[in-house]
This record gives sequence, structure tokens and C-alpha cells, in this order.
Amino acid sequence: MLSFAEENYLKTIYHLSLGGEKNVSTNAIADTLNTKPASVTDMIRKLSKKSVINYKRYRGVEISEDGKKEALKVIRKHRLWEVFLVEKLKFSWDEVHVVAEQLEHIKSPLLIKRLDEFLGFPKFDPHGDPIPDENGEILNKPKVALSKLEVNEQGIVVAVKDSSSLFLQYLDKIGAYLGAKIKVNDRIAFDGSLEITIDNKKTVFISKEVAENILVTD
Repeated sequence: MLSFAEENYLKTIYHLSLGGEKNVSTNAIADTLNTKPASVTDMIRKLSKKSVINYKRYRGVEISEDGKKEALKVIRKHRLWEVFLVEKLKFSWDEVHVVAEQLEHIKSPLLIKRLDEFLGFPKFDPHGDPIPDENGEILNKPKVALSKLEVNEQGIVVAVKDSSSLFLQYLDKIGAYLGAKIKVNDRIAFDGSLEITIDNKKTVFISKEVAENILVTD
């Protein structure tokens, strides 16, 4: 049985391991969680004793198969709760993350099973991230950053890389949402910013950074 804090660390290690590096450094974990490396080292010892990670000094942390299963359980709960908060309680997509961070630590498997059924077995959360099923399997949509599209190409918004409240509020302001059709009209050579049209109606300029955080599929 993992504690609240242990689950948060394990989830962080799992997400960092998806970046391509097999071993995750303690500094990367500390930076992500905004804590001290010494605190990370203490937690790593605890997680290592529970066999959810493998740790070798100076080589970093590798999440074990058992650790992946536990991390995916937490991620599954988090994303299901986000769907519930948006669809049933009418939260906006920029409000749900903090609340779901609290709800994801509920231990009842039956509750989560019933929640999944109640929601109609959703495959993606309100930000377009895939929801692991009961077995930890994930259905991924093929997607690319909007910044990668050529001029006159278009795509459907399927996810966002940045799910911070400020970014999501910005997308609401310009009218970009999951399912929106975006066409690239022009790319400014000076800074990589884009002129785009949303749903064949609204034309706006967005920065390169914004375009890199909007994920689309054709």
C-alpha cells in the first residue's frame, strides 16, 4: 500500500520516464516536484523497499513493472475524475487538475470501476490525454504539435501538452478547444508565430510556444 506522497512521487517518475530516458535523475524529480534533492533521496529509499522502483547511486531511478502498474492506476483515477468533474459537475477544463489531484488517491477499486461505467468508459480526459483501462492499457491517438503543420494544412485539436490553468484559459479566450478544426494560414519567419483560422470562422495569431503546446491530428 502506497501513501499519498509515495503515489505522487511514483506518478512523477513514470511521467519523466516517458521522455526517453530509462533512468530518471533525482534532480529531475526534485525540479518537477519543487522539492529538495535530499527529500527525493529519502523517498527513493522508501519506494525502492516497496519494489516499485530500482535505484542505483549515480545512475538514477528506473521504475519497475510493478511501479508502472501502480502509477497507471493513479493516472487512471486522476483522468476519470477529471472527466466526471467536467461532464457531470460542469467544471471547466482549467479547474479540474487540482481537485483530481486529491481524488486520485482514493483507494476503492470498486468506486473507480463504477465511476468508469457511469461515465460510459471514456478513453480520453478533458485535455485529450488517454485514460488507462483496468489493465493499464492505453489507447493513443496519433498526434503532432500544431507548430509542425505546413502553411495551408489543417488539423483537429485532440490534446494539449500544457494543461496549466493559464494556458487553458488562453485557449478558451481564442476559441480553441478539443475538437476544433485549425488551419495554418501563415508562419512568421521572424519568430515562428502562426496565423491560424479556427473552425473556418475566427482568425488569430498565436506564438510558436502556444503552437507547440496544441496537439492535432488530421
